[in-house]
Amino acid sequence: MESVRKVEKVAKKRSAAVFEEGADECAAGNEVQSMLEKFGADINKAMQVKQKHLECLTKNHMTGSQHKLEQLWSNYHGQRKKTTQQFSQRVSTAFQQWEAEAHRTEEQEEKLSNLFRQQQKVLQQARVAQNQKLKVVRELYDQFVKNMEEMEKSQNEFLQAAQEELKREMATLQKKLLMEAQQQEMATVRKSLQTMFF
Repeated sequence: MESVRKVEKVAKKRSAAVFEEGADECAAGNEVQSMLEKFGADINKAMQVKQKHLECLTKNHMTGSQHKLEQLWSNYHGQRKKTTQQFSQRVSTAFQQWEAEAHRTEEQEEKLSNLFRQQQKVLQQARVAQNQKLKVVRELYDQFVKNMEEMEKSQNEFLQAAQEELKREMATLQKKLLMEAQQQEMATVRKSLQTMFF
């Protein structure tokens, strides 16, 4: 565009010079007319060349821009697809891990539940056994207390009987001793009387 402007300036300067030098001369006028037509043709050619060049640059620029846009879109689409696949894979892996963890947790809960039931059963059996043993201990204690009471009663009855027997024996012995003493006194008195009279 700048070269076209220079050509136009040169043409204007030359036209002005020709008109100033030979405005009244016909030959000079024809030459000027011819030069103007020639310059016009040159300017048109230059304009057409510039226009074609500009169109070519524009087309190349548009083609390059379109290629860049396509490349950018392809890169974006590929990156998005890659990111989506990575995300899907990570989510799938995380979900699989979660399912495995949930399954392990469920198994642990089942094991703990079974263990709890077993422990509960063992505790119930131990409680029943303890209650039975406690019942046996209570029965033994009650029997012991009963036996002790019966034995104490029997001992008291035995002691009372023994005391009564001892009293009777003491009374019998006392009577016997008294009779023996009386007999000895009687014998002594007889002996004394015999001695006195005989």
